[in-house]
Amino acid sequence: MDFKLSEEHIMIRDAAREFAQTELLPGVVERDNKQEFPDTLVKKMGELGFMGVMVDPKYGGSGMDTISYVLIMEELSKIDASASVMVSVNNSLVCYGLETYGTEAQKEKYLTPLAAGEKLGAFCLSEPEAGSDATSQRTTAIDKGDHYVLNGTKNWITNGGRADIYLVIAQTDKDKGSHGINAFIVEKGMKGFDIGPKEDKLGIRGSDTHTLQFNDVKVPKENRIGANGSGFRFAMKTLSGGRIGIAAQALGIAQGAYELALKYSKERKAFGTEISNHQAIAFKLADMYTEIEAARLLVMKAATDKDAGANYDRSSAMAKLYASEVAMKHTVEAVQIHGGNGFVKEYHVERLMRDAKITQIYEGTSEIQKIVISRSILRD
Repeated sequence: MDFKLSEEHIMIRDAAREFAQTELLPGVVERDNKQEFPDTLVKKMGELGFMGVMVDPKYGGSGMDTISYVLIMEELSKIDASASVMVSVNNSLVCYGLETYGTEAQKEKYLTPLAAGEKLGAFCLSEPEAGSDATSQRTTAIDKGDHYVLNGTKNWITNGGRADIYLVIAQTDKDKGSHGINAFIVEKGMKGFDIGPKEDKLGIRGSDTHTLQFNDVKVPKENRIGANGSGFRFAMKTLSGGRIGIAAQALGIAQGAYELALKYSKERKAFGTEISNHQAIAFKLADMYTEIEAARLLVMKAATDKDAGANYDRSSAMAKLYASEVAMKHTVEAVQIHGGNGFVKEYHVERLMRDAKITQIYEGTSEIQKIVISRSILRD
């Protein structure tokens, strides 16, 4: 085992850190208040190779490994989780899904601009009646020979309003259950495809979250991903990789909160000394540091499994479960260490606390991760 980062990984981490500090940090509070994320910053992330981190360079990607992706996600998430979730969805769900399961024609047409950051992607699985139970798809795609007709509703879609390319999971044959589900590539602007109002969220307020409506949308047959009936497997395997991205996001949120709390504890004085000298605060910092480091090891283990070509379903679920719990627990502690100042926006920790909550919910709730883990260990 080698727990040290390579020189290349350190360079990638430092580049992401510099971007986060110089480009994301200024205006992050304002973006959260206004619930917006500038296209200019998305473009810059694309230019740096953050939107197609693991994609083969022949398709416009950076050709880096999953460890690199985790490092980038952590650094962006320390500062702005709204930015990092855009990166996560585009990389883990959309680019990965197309590169792994798409045809050569689909890769050339759709993957290349997505990986280069020229276009933005969205992954559409959740529905009003199908969140954790992904097999209960109400969105239908009826086979009409040379095309499918898509009808239904998708909600909680990250990048929902600003994406150009949408991967949509829909039921083609209800009688076949999960084997009757397919995945389709839908382009913005297709007739009958409507985007609902932006959601007013607790956290990651700068990210773009919408409900999508599909009303008799004609999707060409060549836009189906994979073999007929393979959509559910496509979605589940794609989400396994996506959990590594969200675990890294949770890790970054926790690390960012810890760093702010540590700094504040060395500056703030009470009872004649810096509050870091009080055991009550020092022990909080010790717990934060230890549990964040444990989360980091789980995240890196999942990334290493993926890079090694091993099955990472269990390790990614473990990483997301634990890192998200740590993020929620210790952003609350960071607010507590800041006292009254932690409750106001200028000190950033209240935003990190709000952003942490979603990591326990999207791309599989903590309860779903426990199902994945328990089934895996009981099969052994």
